[in-house]
Amino acid sequence: MQRILFLCSQNRLRSPTAEHVFAQYDGLECDSAGLHESADVYLHPEQLQWADLIFVMERAHRSKLLKKFKNHLNGQRIISLDIADNYDYLEPALIELLKAKVTPHLRRQ
Repeated sequence: MQRILFLCSQNRLRSPTAEHVFAQYDGLECDSAGLHESADVYLHPEQLQWADLIFVMERAHRSKLLKKFKNHLNGQRIISLDIADNYDYLEPALIELLKAKVTPHLRRQ
């Protein structure tokens, strides 16, 4: 089972959409959180320790993650998807973009 963590700023649109989409894939466990203190689900260090692979929506999220949580990372790959905050929750265009950008990084079952 591969454990995937999706991060964005507020955990309202992009990362919860990614969690919803990829949680339906066999062999994946998914979670999501936000990096801003006002996020719907604020990132907890335990989530980082749990994750095998971490996806951030923007490069700025990677920088913020490393700045605030570096001590809780255990050498996991952190991949920036370069997806701007221009989409609604479960918007079809966002789902297609996520599938195109995330799928190549997933472990083959």
